[in-house]
Amino acid sequence: SVGSKITIQEENEEPETYFLVGTKEADPVENKISHASPIGRALLDKKVGDEVTVKTPGGEIILKILEIC
Repeated sequence: SVGSKITIQEENEEPETYFLVGTKEADPVENKISHASPIGRALLDKKVGDEVTVKTPGGEIILKILEIC
């Protein structure tokens, strides 16, 4: 949900931690992603252990949710 700190991992990549925020607070440099972004929408209402597929301009990516705080 919005306000959550979420650690995700794309296959063969290092885990990354993001804060899911509203559109006005979004700042990729500070790892704050909007709930309305493609990744943000894919992560909403998911739980630890889920894998989500995200359509990006570079193609589809699969992310595994490692932690939600």
